[in-house]
Amino acid sequence: MTNKINGDPELPRADVTDLLLRWQSGDPAAFERLIPLVYRELRQLAHNYLRQERGNHTLQSTALVHEAYLRLAAEHRPQMQSRAHFLAIAARVMRHILVDYARSRNTDKRGSDLLKVTLGAAEQTPAAADVDVVALDDALEALAAIDAQQGQVVELRFFGGLSIEETAEALGISPATVKRDWSTARVWLYRELDAANPS
Repeated sequence: MTNKINGDPELPRADVTDLLLRWQSGDPAAFERLIPLVYRELRQLAHNYLRQERGNHTLQSTALVHEAYLRLAAEHRPQMQSRAHFLAIAARVMRHILVDYARSRNTDKRGSDLLKVTLGAAEQTPAAADVDVVALDDALEALAAIDAQQGQVVELRFFGGLSIEETAEALGISPATVKRDWSTARVWLYRELDAANPS
């Protein structure tokens, strides 16, 4: 079986889970051993975030992974039950790094040099459109305030690149619920982004 994020053979889930549990129990060496097992996936997550960025962007995939590593290492051992959950948290950390970076570089020129991302087509949604990651982050925060689970589903699916099944595993809900929340949340996000940026 291949991993959907990077096409490599599936990571040894038992090893990753064991290291996550040991890290959460206070073993700092477990985190050091964990990173090589998931490094390629972290690089792919970073690449996915940056692939639509402007050509002269100074933040590269390797730098994004290393910054995420430093922030994860500094975290107070967040609760993680699985590889999917770890990748979800890593995706959230990368999202915050990029949003912080975009906000700091564009305090008075919102939208001109921001990281652009594409919302894929979903059932009953308009055609895909490019949006800046800061606007999407703002909309996602508003969605999470209304429906926390839908906000988590979008974060895991869109920012984390997790499959329906991996998202269900990370959240402890059924794949059918993930599909429903994913579709509903994307309709809401399109409307929110359209309202924020009338053409």
